[in-house]
Amino acid sequence: MQANIEKFRKDLDSLINQGQLLLVAMQYDCNPEAVEEAYGEDFKKLKKILPNFKIEYQEWYSASNALIKQLLPDRLSDFSRHYEKPKPRKDITFENYRIEDYLQGLRVTRGWEKEEVVGPQAAIPHFEQQCAILKAVSTRFESSLYDIRQLVQADLFDSELAAAQELLKRGFVRASGAVCGVVLEKHLAQVAGNHNITTRKKNPTISDFNDLLKQSDVLDTPEWRQIQRLGDIRNLCDHNKDREPTKEEAQELIGGVEKFTKTLF
Repeated sequence: MQANIEKFRKDLDSLINQGQLLLVAMQYDCNPEAVEEAYGEDFKKLKKILPNFKIEYQEWYSASNALIKQLLPDRLSDFSRHYEKPKPRKDITFENYRIEDYLQGLRVTRGWEKEEVVGPQAAIPHFEQQCAILKAVSTRFESSLYDIRQLVQADLFDSELAAAQELLKRGFVRASGAVCGVVLEKHLAQVAGNHNITTRKKNPTISDFNDLLKQSDVLDTPEWRQIQRLGDIRNLCDHNKDREPTKEEAQELIGGVEKFTKTLF
């Protein structure tokens, strides 16, 4: 548990610090004189460690996106909105200019004198908001209100899947599938809770959670079908007396459950 918590903490601190440097790099790209004046003599040292925003932003965005999805999912759409171009968009204005436009070097001008209507500087407030959302993750992380069950869950599931793999290795195919089924059911229940999805059933199954998550647009159709397949294999291991589950099916179940516990939140 402690190792998992420390990993989140280090990743988050690193992304916040990198975000501050990226913001200065963005500001410098748009208005170098103002930035040099603001930092004075200190800027000479700072400039040596400034990242190239257009090269390093995408990596920062992907890592931050994944962390926010895990720790502050209700702000994920806000975080993405500051990056992605709004659709549809007939005209490009200061209000709908996004970081994606900045990365493409998009400028809108008018007249023979090429007067700039909107340009890269319009993306700065959006990146500032992304940095603020990431800092909000840090606040929640430190808050006593944060439910640390989500931090330790990955460690627990890894242990249970490792046990399932060992059972399969020793020839206990049904037992291996049964363990995986429990892990998948627990994880889908947690995902439903993360998205405030409830069910009236006293003992909901993998199939019940799978359908609820699809109805709430948490799962797309291919993901729903994959989980449906995993649930069928689990049922074959637990209940079906017509035939024995194969080692290949049990291995498919282990791999599928491992995938969804790492990618579905």
